[in-house]
Amino acid sequence: MNESEFLELADAVFERIQNTIDQQGVDVECTINGAVLELEFDDGSKVIVNRHAPNQELWIAAKSGGFHFGLRDKQWRNTRDSREFFEHLGELIAVHSGEAFRF
Repeated sequence: MNESEFLELADAVFERIQNTIDQQGVDVECTINGAVLELEFDDGSKVIVNRHAPNQELWIAAKSGGFHFGLRDKQWRNTRDSREFFEHLGELIAVHSGEAFRF
């Protein structure tokens, strides 16, 4: 995959995150600044999603740690344990917001 294809896929991920948050009405502030999507919760905690073009990965940073996801078999998978991106992010959003949340 070339860089423009990666960026297009990453933009689609950011859009899906925003749309799902809006649809479910979770109380979280969602801001995109270039390659970074920042989710800020009422308690001041944040979850950051970053697209890292050189490695063609999506990164998540949260209190619980940093996680890298690469595209495998048309799904974003954790490079360490193969966990699916949206499953993991959904759990983080639920923990930080205190509300049920799933993609």
